[in-house]
Amino acid sequence: MLETLAALANPHRLRILEVLHAEGRAYVSQLARKLGISRPLLHLHLKKLQDAGLVLSKMELSQDGKSLNYFEIVMFDIALNPASVADAARSLPLSTKYEISERDKHE
Repeated sequence: MLETLAALANPHRLRILEVLHAEGRAYVSQLARKLGISRPLLHLHLKKLQDAGLVLSKMELSQDGKSLNYFEIVMFDIALNPASVADAARSLPLSTKYEISERDKHE
């Protein structure tokens, strides 16, 4: 769940999911043009979404023989409630669970 939440915590990735939801699927150049971001940056965000299990990619050949990498959304339904957040927190390594910043110590 933490990987999914981390993937969704970025505005570029949310916009990618928005476009894929509206269009069903799109190849990298289409997404880059639609979102106004570079293909290298888009690849970085697509990798995060793919690693979190939120999108799938599939290579296909166009009619003119070009290789196109299509992406589409994997249907997901995330239950976000106190119990699921507590479960996610328990999965954190101990070193990050209770770290308190110097600023927080003085407040």
